[in-house]
Formats: sequence, structure tokens, C-alpha cells
Amino acid sequence: MKILVSDKLANEGLDILRAVKEFQVDLKTGMTPAELKAIIKDYDALIVRSETKVTAEILEAADKLKVIGRAGVGLDNVDLPAATKKGVVAMNTPAGNTTSTAEHTMSLILALSRNIAQAAASMKAGKWDRSKFSGVELYGKTLGIIGLGRIGATVAGFAKAFGMKVFAFDPFLSKEVAAKMGIEIVEFEKLIKESDYITVHIPKTAETTDIISDKEFAMMKKNVRVLNCARGGIINEKALIKALEEKRIAGCALDVFDVEPLPSDSPFLKFDNCIMTPHLGASTSEAQVNVAIEIAETVKNALLGHGIMNAANFPSLSGEAYKVLAPYIDLAERIGKFAGQLVNGRLSGVKITYSGVVTEYKAAPLTLSLVKGLLLPILGETVNSINAIDVARERGIEVSEVQSNQKGEFVNLLNVEITTDKETFAVWGTLSANQQPRIVRVNNVYVETNPNGYMLFINNNDKPGIVGGVGTILAENHINIASITLGREAAGKLAISVVNVDSEVSGAVIEKIKKMPNILFVKLIKV
Repeated sequence: MKILVSDKLANEGLDILRAVKEFQVDLKTGMTPAELKAIIKDYDALIVRSETKVTAEILEAADKLKVIGRAGVGLDNVDLPAATKKGVVAMNTPAGNTTSTAEHTMSLILALSRNIAQAAASMKAGKWDRSKFSGVELYGKTLGIIGLGRIGATVAGFAKAFGMKVFAFDPFLSKEVAAKMGIEIVEFEKLIKESDYITVHIPKTAETTDIISDKEFAMMKKNVRVLNCARGGIINEKALIKALEEKRIAGCALDVFDVEPLPSDSPFLKFDNCIMTPHLGASTSEAQVNVAIEIAETVKNALLGHGIMNAANFPSLSGEAYKVLAPYIDLAERIGKFAGQLVNGRLSGVKITYSGVVTEYKAAPLTLSLVKGLLLPILGETVNSINAIDVARERGIEVSEVQSNQKGEFVNLLNVEITTDKETFAVWGTLSANQQPRIVRVNNVYVETNPNGYMLFINNNDKPGIVGGVGTILAENHINIASITLGREAAGKLAISVVNVDSEVSGAVIEKIKKMPNILFVKLIKV
């Protein structure tokens, strides 16, 4: 497998990848978008930092690409919707630069409080203006943190060591967990109104862009200090400039900007109470090594099938979990393919009930694989294990998961109910004792079959002669039978026959089978 590293990466990370005999690692930095587009078709993985922009156009040319690894926290230089559509897993390194970025944030808080940058510049100009650069203490002040992930939580720990009170706004963190860290979870408006310092540590998304703008600046204390070491655009720059001009805040410290490098005519350059650094949050030697090692391990494990971690468009799955779930992921896709070729009508809903060992893990990878299999017969290669849920949603298909702890006929079971405008189609699947996929029920008929290769699915009245008749027709046409499994509702009622065959069955042969007495439905499917 070929891996392209298009931005500078610490040797410690490159060494990890080069030590794997299955990998060819090419380091090619400084490429233009056109140069990257021209060669990306040959690579299975791409590792970037912030310089390379992985656009939809480049992804369109990436025929073999399976993984994009970003040696850093953000993925704003990767077109995630395009990657998802293409079936490329996009992963980052959320832990590698945590300490570095948190320390930089704290450094800016201190520098902003004690006017360190301004005082240093004044002294270099030959001045000694002690009174001009009088500052404020952190002790007893309130720090408002927007986003209490790894970096936000680390900043909180540093701030508490300085005797600060810490507010946090994070809708995905419980108050109980925050309380154990000595942090008070508050509503967004309370944080904005009552904090002495406000720092953002959230990814840039459609929801978080301009999360602080004119309205929020109008609510802040006059002596508040605002910081952004996350991503440019989370704080609206025009609103921030206006707040500085009107002296509505005491100052700001910025490490990230809407446009980088910062233009030479930026209004921020004129404010003495605006401290700026050129995106240095992760710029420590330790952080560079940490993110290089982390992304190398992450990409290596993903390519070798040892689990997917820190993916922005796919459920994270550790190596341990992958070992358990891998056969169930395969089973789920086979169930989907099986059902997708048999279900009748326009799809509107898919309900998957999980029982047994799979309920101990995240079911999302199984759901993605099942929905992929279900849609493949209709949509072909446009659907994959990454974009399956998005594709279903675009088509108005509601997908739901249920975790069941009820004891049933099968210890480990995937029970799938597919709703269309014409019917509800149900399939049960499990694994055999040797971990091989089995379909064990179709609608209300128990029939154990191996969902693999070419299969004739037959609905018939439960009458004598069906198996013999089908076998005779197939033999006359030199089609070898691998196995036949049978099931029925009750004696003399509806029955199902599933015939695994070693080769494709022509339309003419299928028509002969359909003309047999008591045959109700015949379809050749391939799983």
C-alpha cells in the first residue's frame, strides 16, 4: 500500500510507517494542487498537516484513497463531505498537541494580563514605562471556556492552579463530570456575561462559526479579555475589531485568523491591546513529534485493519473492538445485500435490533455496513461504508438502531426490519460456531443459509417435488449446487428454498423454474 506524506512530518512518525513491510512511504512536500491531483490516484493513504488542501477536486481524482490523516486537531483543510461521499476515512490527532495548545493559551492569558508583549517592545525601544504596563491578576478571576474537550479541560486545569474560577459551556458534557474537575457548567449567555476571560476550544463548523459576534460582545463585561487559539472564524473578526475600536473589551489574544498568513493591512495590527501569534498553538518540538507518532499509528492501524480511531466521518473502533466486531460487520453487509435484492417497493425505513455481544460496543460500524449492502443493488459504487447513512438520509430513508438485552432464540442476533411503500421485509442474521455468517430467518420463515456467492431465492407452496424439480433443471443446464436449505411457515403452507450455486443462472433457466407447479417466486441474487 502506498502512503503519500505531502507536508512536513517528524521523522519519528515516518519511521513508524517505513517499518511496515506492506507500506511504501513517499514524502513529497510543497506540491501545487495540480501536482497533488496528478499523483493522488496511485495512493491508498494521504497524510497532511495544514499546508495541503484536500479539496473535492483532488478527492475526485483519488481512485484508491482509503485514508486521510491530518497531523493536527482540525480537519478544516479537508473537504469532509467530499471525503465521505468518496468513502475515504478522514482522521486527525486530537491528543498529540493538547498540552502544547493549552500551554500556549495560558501563555497568552498571562501575556494579555500583564502586557508582556507591549512592555518588551517598549524596552527594546529604550523606554522604562513601568506605570504604563500595569496589569491585572488572574487569582479570583473567572475564565469562561467554550468547549471542554481535551484542550479546554487542560486549560481549565492550568487556570485552577492560578486560583481562577472556571465556567464552561459544552452541551455534550454532563454537569456531574465537570463538577469532578472543579468546573461549573453554565449556559452560553451566563458565560458570556460573567466571565473575565473567554477562550474558545471547539472545532470550526457551520454551527460554531461566528459563535461570538456583535450580540455577544454587547453582553460582555467592559474588562473582559477574549482569546482564540482554536480556529479563525469562530470569533467573528469584524465584530471583534469593532469591539476593540469602541473599547468595549479590555483586549484580545489571537493565534488563528480568518486568513492566514495575516494580511499586512489587517486592522488587528493597530491595536496595542491585541496580542497575536502566527498559529503557534501546536508549534513545540514535543507536539510535532507527538502528532507525527499519533497519525502514523492511526493510519497504520486503519490500513492494516486493526481499527479506526479519531475519524471525523466514521465511528472510532479500537483494535480490540475490531477483532470482535469484524465478522459481524461482514454479516451486516451480507444481510443488507441479501435484503436489498429481495425487498419490494420504495424504501422508507430500516430498523436494526442488535442482541448479544455486539451490544457491548458501538453498533454504528455495523449499521453503516448493513445500509451500504442494502443500497448497493440500487446505487452501486456511489454508496460505501462511510457515506451510507448520509446517502440513506438524502433519500428519505430513516435508519434506526435498537440495543436489546432480551434473551431470544439466538444469543447474538441482527434483526433487520425494512419498510417500503409495499411491505415490511424482515431478515435475521447471526454467526455460526466458526464465526461464519448465517441468515436464519426471512420474514416469518426460519431458514438457515450461507449468504455467499450466487443464490436462488425461491418462494413456493410446501408441496413434494420442489427440490427434485429445481435440482433437475439446474443439472440439465450444468449448474452445480453447493447447498440447499429449506424452511416453511407450517406444513402445506408457504415455504422458502435457498439454493447456493457455483455459477450464475441464466434468465432462461430461471424462467423454467418459475413454470414449475407450486413455484410462487424465483430470483437470482449475489451476495
